[in-house]
Amino acid sequence: MRVGALQRSHLHAHVMHMESILTEQPVARTVRLHPSDDVVIAVGELPTGTTLEGEGVRLRQAVPAGHKVATRAIPAGAPVHKYNQIIGFATQPIAPGDHVHVHNLGMH
Repeated sequence: MRVGALQRSHLHAHVMHMESILTEQPVARTVRLHPSDDVVIAVGELPTGTTLEGEGVRLRQAVPAGHKVATRAIPAGAPVHKYNQIIGFATQPIAPGDHVHVHNLGMH
């Protein structure tokens, strides 16, 4: 099927419009549930080295979708907050940008 000049022009305008929407409204990579939380939640899979804009954090390892990322240093034994509630305690020091999960979070 041959695409005419008018169709190409319309397609180009549509692509440009979509690009402007994407550049004007960046997709959030994480969700912060409460301002006091120590962690944010990954909206999608985040590769190692990803910088979380607005958090000032660079990921130290890959983080699966739905998992937590530390946004501040959490010493071993300190409570970890999500929803402004204690969800567990650091079982080892957690650095900003670390994946927070069962390997470094536990209950007393």
